[in-house]
Amino acid sequence: MADTLLDDVAGLLRETADRVVLPLFRHLDVADVSEKAPGELVTVADRRAEEMISAGLLRLRPGSAVVGEEAVADDPDLLRHLRASGDVWLVDPVDGTANFAAGRRPFALMVSLLTDGEPAAAWVFDPLADALATARTGEGTYLDGQPLHLPDGAPPVGELRGAAMTKFLPGPSRRTVEAGGARLGELLPGQHCAGREYLDVLTGQQQFVLFWRTLPWDHGPGTLLVRAAGGVARRLDGTDYHPADTEHGLLVAVNAEVWTEVHSALLPT
Repeated sequence: MADTLLDDVAGLLRETADRVVLPLFRHLDVADVSEKAPGELVTVADRRAEEMISAGLLRLRPGSAVVGEEAVADDPDLLRHLRASGDVWLVDPVDGTANFAAGRRPFALMVSLLTDGEPAAAWVFDPLADALATARTGEGTYLDGQPLHLPDGAPPVGELRGAAMTKFLPGPSRRTVEAGGARLGELLPGQHCAGREYLDVLTGQQQFVLFWRTLPWDHGPGTLLVRAAGGVARRLDGTDYHPADTEHGLLVAVNAEVWTEVHSALLPT
């Protein structure tokens, strides 16, 4: 029997967006938005969507575990599953919550699957753009059902375009990155939605993206999508990213050559 996992999870994300997330977009009451930590918003859409996605994933893989952003806010010990054996799902029910709460785009629904502690599959869905990226390790990346491979080679450094999330960088690093941006074609400030940043790398809107904070549900899905399409996702010291890592700093690029060029421009040694 054919393995329908990619389609099954994609269908779950579409259904959750249609039934839970989109009906609440620009229809939230004041009581529907709260802070789970200083400066960290959560909405009723986040909670309801995570409940629906989690339940659906457990039906698809009985005996698996779910590590959802909102569940971890209530029970941080759930993070122990990220290096565990078996199947473990990472869920970001509404990536870009601040955008969503303000009635702005973009936002995304994201899931990734770890099997025996290693990334195995990923999904990122932008419901307003109706853009869906999926991947399985070793089987490539698909964008809206079509196979996708990122380009080889690097354009001149002065033509490279990408985003840097400088808000959370330490002061000295922030100033270094901002100064280094002058060497590139364009350094964008970011869209407050990691899922959309990864989709823009896949679609060629940008060749790289730099993050400082790397929560696993924000980056587990997107890093697998980029890698399966031929790109790279590495810590700032050049080591490969893993969702269970607790370090800061992540540079994602369409290929290793671009990664090196951007790293040299933004973080010269």
